[in-house]
Amino acid sequence: MAVAGAALPAADLLPVGPRANIPYRLVRLLGIPLLRLCFKFDIRGRENIPVSGGGNFIVIANHLNWLDEFALLYLFPVEPRLHFLADPTILITRKFQWWLVRSTGGYVPVVRERRGDKALFRHVDRCLELGGAVAIFPEANYGPAEGQLLPFHKGFAHFAIKAGVPVIPVALSGTKDLWFRKRIGVVVGPAIPTSGQDPAALTELAFQRVQGMLPAYAEPAGRKLLRRTLTHLF
Repeated sequence: MAVAGAALPAADLLPVGPRANIPYRLVRLLGIPLLRLCFKFDIRGRENIPVSGGGNFIVIANHLNWLDEFALLYLFPVEPRLHFLADPTILITRKFQWWLVRSTGGYVPVVRERRGDKALFRHVDRCLELGGAVAIFPEANYGPAEGQLLPFHKGFAHFAIKAGVPVIPVALSGTKDLWFRKRIGVVVGPAIPTSGQDPAALTELAFQRVQGMLPAYAEPAGRKLLRRTLTHLF
């Protein structure tokens, strides 16, 4: 059932900042072991992951399914905490998930119908000014297939250049269809500096970086336990 635009949350509904609150820490404490139990993560480029206290940044990644957000939370340090920009339309219809998001934070609602939402721009700028980190999927939708990218939107580049923070590119593989103990490929690239960049050039550079990092994907053989359940879990 569609949700009226007026009923959708404002972009600045939740507070932003570098600190992780207690509910967020508890969810990570429980969720990360569960992720490790359900999936096998093959991570390359760990040396490119910023350390806690090393300054804030914007993370960009290709987007294939719900696991992508959790993979980034699993990879990156608890602080500065990540704030995901995402469409809340479906999320707010799922009471438990929406309550969990409101409790833990780290979420900036992006309503597609509110094009040019000044509250959104102010809130993301504020997050970066305070030292929080931001995670954006520049395709703004699920990609069509493993190894393929939709064109990147320039929003992340505007935010990064204005705040003077680096962009960390991440390539995800294996998350389109999910099953128990599936191997998930993650490649973290070197930070892209934003000094002297313009949004169009930075967007194109970031697209090329992510595309170049995407590993070749082949459908694994063997049993695929809980495939339908895990693929459509969220």
